[in-house]
Amino acid sequence: MPRFTVSRRALGALAVAPLASPAFAQPAPIRIGELNSYSRMAAFAVPYRNAMQLAQDAINAAGGVMGGRRIEFVFRDDGSTPGDAVRVAEELLTRENVSFLAGTFLSNVGLAVADFANQRKRLFLATEPLTDAITMAQGNRYTWRVRPSTYMQTRMLVEAIRGRSVKRWAIVAPNYEYGQSAAANFKRLLPSAIPDAEIVAEQFPALGRVDAGATVGALAQSRPDGIFNVLFGPDLTAFVREGNTRGLFERRTVVSLLTGEPEYLIPLGEETPEGWIVTGYPWEQIEAPPAHKAFIDAYRARFNDTPRKGSLLGYVTVQIIATLLNKANTLETEALVDALADLRTDSIVGPVVMRGLDHQGTLGTWVGETTLRGRQGAMKNIRYADGANYLFPEAEVLAARPRA
Repeated sequence: MPRFTVSRRALGALAVAPLASPAFAQPAPIRIGELNSYSRMAAFAVPYRNAMQLAQDAINAAGGVMGGRRIEFVFRDDGSTPGDAVRVAEELLTRENVSFLAGTFLSNVGLAVADFANQRKRLFLATEPLTDAITMAQGNRYTWRVRPSTYMQTRMLVEAIRGRSVKRWAIVAPNYEYGQSAAANFKRLLPSAIPDAEIVAEQFPALGRVDAGATVGALAQSRPDGIFNVLFGPDLTAFVREGNTRGLFERRTVVSLLTGEPEYLIPLGEETPEGWIVTGYPWEQIEAPPAHKAFIDAYRARFNDTPRKGSLLGYVTVQIIATLLNKANTLETEALVDALADLRTDSIVGPVVMRGLDHQGTLGTWVGETTLRGRQGAMKNIRYADGANYLFPEAEVLAARPRA
């Protein structure tokens, strides 16, 4: 089965070297439509786009795909709403003549584009939306997801608190598909780790409009032993600041999705709480495989910045796309979809397989604890949680996914 890798030499050289001008006519590039929340979720989406461009250039410099064709991403903002995203997806297919679609960030937006792809019978590689529905209850033949889902990452965190004597739990999550899905997964999985645990409070503030004072006050009033947090971005920053001020996190176990990602740790700065159990991306502590170190060096050289979790996801996504194109050796949609089933890519963080059963990738993430190093938040006690170990059970997938 074809596997795509980029050499360390190619990664490093592309940080400074332009592509050579061809001496003969080249076949038309393969255009791929990428739509994302570049304005509203810039902290994640812009580093993601940067890394996609880095990977695109590395692949093209190494000879391209399908026997010498270059790949070319066409980037568009999805407006962060389902309606705008569907309109942009349509424009990418009809005006830009892209071969297929990739991207989206927010879960409700990803679901809308997945439905559009199914109606149009065009491939959609969902990269960032985390909702389980995209590969389960609302899954379809044409939609596949790269990033570990809400269920997968929640399961990683619940595993990390197994056996603790933390009985009373409160939940705080943004009030849209991702937050609701995460809360449901936590309530479902918690009894397997702490059999006599109970949920004593739930807070669902609107995305981007958290009233931190009211939210922290309500959680404190419930007197929980532990808190499951799903807030991210500016909502997380406001919540942590108010929680620190009121002592909400003192002597309590806090489990938090995504908080260890640089996109969200950097804004916290000196306010980073100590000892939260989180999923994240401690890029500076990852020593293997060597291709990851080469990626870090190339990214920093080209963009004069450190990578974010979005950067890693963007690069791995392009590696998967290159592997797919080389395996299928065609741009015909049905052949591309068939080729994705159980496709293995040797990525910069190790093997990633697109499971044919539910169209979910096995890309993992890192689990650890938050800590303060100097004046900046970081992770400690890290381990890589391979996504292959946290997928939905096969029987559950077969029961949940619509039959073709």
